[in-house]
Amino acid sequence: MEGKAAKVQAAYRDLYREEPLLIRSPGRVNLIGEHTDYNEGFVLPAAVDKAIIFALGPAGGQECFLQALDLEEAYAFHPDLITRTGLGWPNYLMGVVREIRRSGRKVPAFRCLFGGDIPIGAGMSSSAALEAGLAFGLNRLFDMGMEPLDMVKLAQRAENEFVGVRCGIMDQFINIFGRPRSVLKLDCRSLEHAYYPFDRDDLRIVLCDTRVKRELASSEYNVRRSQCEEGVKVLGKYNPGLRSLRDVTADLLEAHHGELDPVVFRRCAYVLGENERVESACRDLERGDFTSFGRRMNASHDGLRDDYQVSCRELDILVEAARSAPGVLGSRLMGAGFGGCTINLVESGALEEFQNRMGREYRAQTGRETLFYFSRLSSGTAVLEA
Repeated sequence: MEGKAAKVQAAYRDLYREEPLLIRSPGRVNLIGEHTDYNEGFVLPAAVDKAIIFALGPAGGQECFLQALDLEEAYAFHPDLITRTGLGWPNYLMGVVREIRRSGRKVPAFRCLFGGDIPIGAGMSSSAALEAGLAFGLNRLFDMGMEPLDMVKLAQRAENEFVGVRCGIMDQFINIFGRPRSVLKLDCRSLEHAYYPFDRDDLRIVLCDTRVKRELASSEYNVRRSQCEEGVKVLGKYNPGLRSLRDVTADLLEAHHGELDPVVFRRCAYVLGENERVESACRDLERGDFTSFGRRMNASHDGLRDDYQVSCRELDILVEAARSAPGVLGSRLMGAGFGGCTINLVESGALEEFQNRMGREYRAQTGRETLFYFSRLSSGTAVLEA
């Protein structure tokens, strides 16, 4: 058993003197398709080897007990009396319990201790790992009979309705449905999905962390979503069947350019272009053309920076430095933006020079150090055997 899982298991044993159910819930990267999910478009994520490990067991009495091992914090609540807490992290877990109960299922009292190595605030979706991982674990612990897609939707509702972030479904979906050495193309409207091979041994996915807290991400995320909805509202006058930007064609958008606020037009144009990049990137993978795939990553960042305007100086510095480095096929910001990480596709033989160059350039221009996360694609949430 890996070190983190063994540590979580041992902590639970020491605290409760019994064996827990162990669950591994991964973080994720999104290769391309950013801010398209809540517009019912296409995304191309993958589960990674960084994860949260849950140790779960039934509890006597009426209260549920949560313990964040790495934070050295604990929280207790009654499943009949769930209210938000300013502590933060318990809300993601209590939101899941609330949604399970709202689905008509009983949630007995339980103990939950967790720890992991998904970097917080880096855009690798530790929140979805908490939500979907707990849903999966409680389903297994108490034999609730939820199907995988039930857990995905429930975990998303927990974040939308209890935590208060209007995220799309991508993060929770890939958490449950991820496969090793594969990326998943997800249609965020129909939830149809397909796997594409991403298994070239001479390429690595490297995240470079700006170490800038994404303080604007949640509020600006909701602003961008509202701007996209405004575009749909205006364009819907000419096509009453429009439900989201997924239904908008480039011709329709251009024909009514002048009727849209210029900022709203740019937001919509980015989303339409990004959906097309996902489709094209999948064709690249079918051909094994990672050079073309990398160029689409570059174009994605340019759109996020110029039209969707969710980048920041530090992200742009890292992207520009990566693009000038040997062996880098593509680089872009990943996640909500305003900080967090860039995602880079780097040839294995160039990794050392890449690290040195990126660290040097970032330090020279910002006075800060960057952190590097080397990720391998992995399976979705699963039970860990003791």
